[in-house]
Amino acid sequence: MQTAEPVARKASRPRADALRNRERIVSAARDMFVEYGPDVPLDEIARRAGVGNATVYRNFPDREALVREVVCSVLDSTVRAAEQALAESGDAFEALERFAHVAADQRLSALCPMISCSFDEHHPDLEAARERVERTVAEVMNRAKVAGLLRADVGVGDLMVAMAQLSRPPAGTACFSTDRFVHRHLQLFLDGLRAPARTVLPGTAVTMEDLRQA
Repeated sequence: MQTAEPVARKASRPRADALRNRERIVSAARDMFVEYGPDVPLDEIARRAGVGNATVYRNFPDREALVREVVCSVLDSTVRAAEQALAESGDAFEALERFAHVAADQRLSALCPMISCSFDEHHPDLEAARERVERTVAEVMNRAKVAGLLRADVGVGDLMVAMAQLSRPPAGTACFSTDRFVHRHLQLFLDGLRAPARTVLPGTAVTMEDLRQA
C-alpha cells in the first residue's frame, strides 16, 4: 500500500485587511516622525493608525524596522511619482514640476534628517530604494535637458538639496503649519531652473555623490 505524498502548501499571502493595517501604520508613523521626531512612542503611532499595539509589533519587531519601512515607502512613492510624470506628461519640464511637487508632499526632506541616525543607512533595502530614486530623477531631468527646457548647469543633487531646504520648516515653526508655503516656494525655485538661464551659476552641477561625500 502506497502512502499518499503530502500535499505541498502554497505560500499564504497576507490578507487584504492585514495589508491595509500595515499601510495605516506606515502612514501614521511617517506623519508622526515628521511632526514629533523619531522617538515618538510606538503606542501613539498605533493609536493614530487605528490599530492595536500588538498589530504594530507583529508587523515591525522594533523601531528600526518601522523607521526603515517608512523611509523606503516614501522613497518608493517618490519613484512612482517620477515614473508617472514621465509617462503622462508630454512636456518634459512639466514632468519635472509634477515630480517635485508630489515628492514635496511625501515630506521626505523633512523626514530623513531627523531619522538618519536611527537605523542602518546601508541596509540593502534602503540602498536599493535610494538608487531607484536617483536613477529615476536623473531620467526626468535628462529628458528636460534634451528638450532644451532645463538649464544645463544643474544636477540631481541641486534639485534634491533645494527640495530639502524648501520643504523643511523654519526653526521655531510647526512642521505642518508651513505646508501652504512649500509648493509656492518650490515653484519659484523650479521657475529658476528653466532654460535659457538668465545667469551663470557659481561652481559646478551637484551630483548625489557630491552630497554623500560632503
